[in-house]
Amino acid sequence: MAVLPIVTGDDQTILRTQTEKVPKVTKEILKLLRDMEDTVVQAKGAGIAGPQVGRSLRLCIALINEKYTPLINPDIVWKSEEEDTMEEGCLSLPGIWLPVTRPVSITVHYLNAKGKKQERKLEGMEARIVQHEVDHLEGVLIVDYQTAPLA
Repeated sequence: MAVLPIVTGDDQTILRTQTEKVPKVTKEILKLLRDMEDTVVQAKGAGIAGPQVGRSLRLCIALINEKYTPLINPDIVWKSEEEDTMEEGCLSLPGIWLPVTRPVSITVHYLNAKGKKQERKLEGMEARIVQHEVDHLEGVLIVDYQTAPLA
């Protein structure tokens, strides 16, 4: 159990790089996930992704049903047409809160900590958290959602 340092700044290469799939759930991956959970709990975050702790791996922790849930190789396979805009913050961009428009509902496929395939339909805040964390796995940050002001 360890709290890991969180990578901060929108100019950090690891935060801007697409992650690699986790080939197999190993003891090292399970330890990393436990450490990531310790880190997000201590930071009082809603989720954290591999790149935020310096690991370019396709895994994250997201708050689902009031429980920190590991998602390994998550893939959003469906998004609702209905969208909503809310302010989002990010542990890697301390002090920055920006409006982000996202689908209200999603379906995500992923592996759980036992390496078993899972499918979940998420709505509202849980859908938003998972989309935010999957963005990290694609090298996307909340600042990328900002549009130029109208002239």
